[in-house]
Amino acid sequence: YVCSTWGNNHFKTFDGDVYKFPGLCEYNFVSDCREAYKEFSVHIQRALNSNGHPEIQYILMKIKDIMVYLKPNLVVVDGRIVKTPYYSSGVLIESSEIYTKIYAKLGMVLMWNQQDALMVELDNKFNNHTCGLCGDYNGIQIYNEFINGDASYNSITYGNMQKISKPNARCADPDETQALPSCNEHRDECQRLLTSPAFADCRLRLNLEMYIQACMQDKCACNGKEDSFCLCSTISEYSRQCSHAGGRPGEWRTQNFC
Repeated sequence: YVCSTWGNNHFKTFDGDVYKFPGLCEYNFVSDCREAYKEFSVHIQRALNSNGHPEIQYILMKIKDIMVYLKPNLVVVDGRIVKTPYYSSGVLIESSEIYTKIYAKLGMVLMWNQQDALMVELDNKFNNHTCGLCGDYNGIQIYNEFINGDASYNSITYGNMQKISKPNARCADPDETQALPSCNEHRDECQRLLTSPAFADCRLRLNLEMYIQACMQDKCACNGKEDSFCLCSTISEYSRQCSHAGGRPGEWRTQNFC
């Protein structure tokens, strides 16, 4: 089971909820939240790059007693910069020019494209034991994330609740009253892109509608700018998720597209 975040602040929980949260603080992405001994935690912080697009600036992980700090092209373990591949006490860190991957023996794989997209796969022994932006991993959508007891939260309230409080951090919480535009005028284009022949092997493996909605929101957010980040990030995520589900996406990038 996979939790991911990508592109224009999209998140997909282990239980399959897809939502948008534009926070620029440090947040608990996913952690083991059992009372006694927490086996791991993953925190992330985004910032806007020079083009105004959100990118993950750093990832801070604790795996048992090891602290790992990741930035693009940089891996720091317990305060020391290390060369990859790096292996120590059940943790393997590999990196290429494009991806950083971490395999932890306790049952976790993390994959980051060193820009906007992060994916964490967890062993199902952590069912019902996680918290953070990835949700509680109980197999039921909405419950304990966006509905808790009698309270229901929108995605921004939920995201703000995952903030790691740091005494000197200066970052504003996103406004909880923001409504997302409907973006319906972009449906046809997004549907065309995500059902292109290159993705024929993906149709039955993934929930297409989720990615169409995310793509529509991306198009809205870009206000007609022909900016490759707008379109490509969600299509890339669809392609990654398809491969992860055992599918074989074809060659969908072209000379003039993405």
